[in-house]
Amino acid sequence: MAELQTNTPRKGVKRLIKKSTRVDLTPMVDLGFLLLTFFVFTTTMTKPRAMFVDTPKGDADDPVCQSCAFTVLLDKDNLIQYYEGDLANHPPVKQTSFSPNGIRNILLEKRRAVQRARGNIDEMTLIIKPSDASSFQNLVDMMDEVAINNIKLYYVDELSVEDRKLVKN
Repeated sequence: MAELQTNTPRKGVKRLIKKSTRVDLTPMVDLGFLLLTFFVFTTTMTKPRAMFVDTPKGDADDPVCQSCAFTVLLDKDNLIQYYEGDLANHPPVKQTSFSPNGIRNILLEKRRAVQRARGNIDEMTLIIKPSDASSFQNLVDMMDEVAINNIKLYYVDELSVEDRKLVKN
């Protein structure tokens, strides 16, 4: 607690009485620690949040032009298989990787081809289909390529039966 000390003067000498004040801050420190512990124990920690992926509804109202579609199949060992257009037309399936001259150059070429064919570079639609053998890092790397190449329309989809046959071969 706070204490007040007074100096008593000697007899016969009149002086100004100086009072010494000393404040004991122990209760204030105790209160501070109590409040700190209260707020630490009553707050909730930040909960992890998953990234929201907007998937298409599959309406026939929003068709994708076949010259604008580009499908990427992610496979094990950082291998990427890709084809242009619809799989029903039996397009040639090619392979690449995440190397510096890999998927990024191919995406840039496809964007230029869509620009020449359609007049609008943003009409290119990228469909990403990770396989069960691919790693999550492959999907993250592919999403980075989407952001780097400024691709506006892209979807993450599951492998179809035909796509699974391509990946196995």
